[in-house]
Amino acid sequence: MTANEMLSRAREVFDVEIEGLKRTRASLGGSFTQAVEMMLDCVAREGIVVVSGVGKNLHVAEKMSAIFSSTGTRSIVLNPVQAMHGDLGMVSARDILIAISFSGESEEVLRLVPAVRRHGLKVIALTGNSDSSLAKASDIHVEIPCGREACPFGMAPTNSVTATLAMGDALAMVMVDAQKFKIEDYAMNHPAGAIGRALVMRVSDIMRTGERFARVSPDAAVMATVMAMTAAKGGAAVVVDGDGRLAGIFTDGDFRRVISKAADSNAALAAPVRDVMTASPQFVYEDAYAAELLKIFERRRIDDLPVCSRDGRVVGLVDIQDLPKMKVL
Repeated sequence: MTANEMLSRAREVFDVEIEGLKRTRASLGGSFTQAVEMMLDCVAREGIVVVSGVGKNLHVAEKMSAIFSSTGTRSIVLNPVQAMHGDLGMVSARDILIAISFSGESEEVLRLVPAVRRHGLKVIALTGNSDSSLAKASDIHVEIPCGREACPFGMAPTNSVTATLAMGDALAMVMVDAQKFKIEDYAMNHPAGAIGRALVMRVSDIMRTGERFARVSPDAAVMATVMAMTAAKGGAAVVVDGDGRLAGIFTDGDFRRVISKAADSNAALAAPVRDVMTASPQFVYEDAYAAELLKIFERRRIDDLPVCSRDGRVVGLVDIQDLPKMKVL
């Protein structure tokens, strides 16, 4: 198999799954909103969203349940085989079951449905076949009409798994909005690792202040501004007016551009920084979460960000090079 043939086949897999996602997206309708309403009712009754599947779909169920749990919808995974040997004791009438089977004919899942119904649970089925046994046995059927698998034999669950995972993500994210789940709530569920630190730490915990913070007036010469940056061992100086409010920012990149374009470098170094600074730059509030800071850096593709208090006063600077040291990047 040549390299071109390998790449061609790989692209075909992407094409099949992209088309599957488009087909599934186009199918969204009343059954999806009914599923969300059932989940909201379950949460309101302090119930748990139980997710189950067999084979590859058990892994899908694990991922789906994990996303639900981390975003405000309490959830557990129920292995349908283990459920029939005692694990049904984990569920109660307040709960609901999301049963996953693309064919809708998985025996283990079909046996689970009447068993959970005896415990009082309602059932949401995710299948690719509206005429299947599981679809007919459920209270709500959300169809996943993604089309053929990417597998050349039409057997290995590829396209169907991708589309089912996307449906789970859609349910989870709609639940986030419907429950008004906030970033503070998300932080409570993610106390460890870089994600946890980014969600718990505030900008004030990360920003440069004091001697590490280069701060100059609009009248300061470019040379004096560069010296302030050097003293602070940073790549930018924040330009602050007489009232302590943000006027602009001057970075080492700005300095290189000024010098490269100057006919007289001495005159350029003596010029006031207000003539060459970036006026009204992007800034962040000191009480914002570090996660918001990361979004700004990613979206704006900048390296330095002034920090202001809520009354508009400049209080510091965040240098993107400091984030790995704080273990939030």
